[in-house]
Amino acid sequence: MAQVQYSGTGRRKNSTARVRLVPGTGKITMNGKDITEYIPFANLREVVLQPFTATETSGNYDVLVNVRGGGFSGQAGATRHGIARALLNVDPDFRGPLKRAGLLTRDARMKERKKPGLKKARKASQFSKR
Repeated sequence: MAQVQYSGTGRRKNSTARVRLVPGTGKITMNGKDITEYIPFANLREVVLQPFTATETSGNYDVLVNVRGGGFSGQAGATRHGIARALLNVDPDFRGPLKRAGLLTRDARMKERKKPGLKKARKASQFSKR
């Protein structure tokens, strides 16, 4: 018999996470590795778990994540967004707590583009009088 799966897509900066929730024990696998192996920072692992704490469903679902692009911070944020969207598919009543925690809103902040004549987006070379 096929097992029930709930899916959601999350995005943050240049990262995209495809998340699947399967009823289980709370194991999180990112790109085939355990989350403690994949994300070396404890604070970012807490970011990934925020949707579960908001809906009080910690340990109820195994999370399978395929994430691409960006760095650790963007990937953690994209995973959080994907988990929140997948939890909406589990139970539409979770919308209230997730919305109050701000987990359903896609964080639109992106890196600013580099401008011509500057070293970075806003950083100019050092001014010299002569």
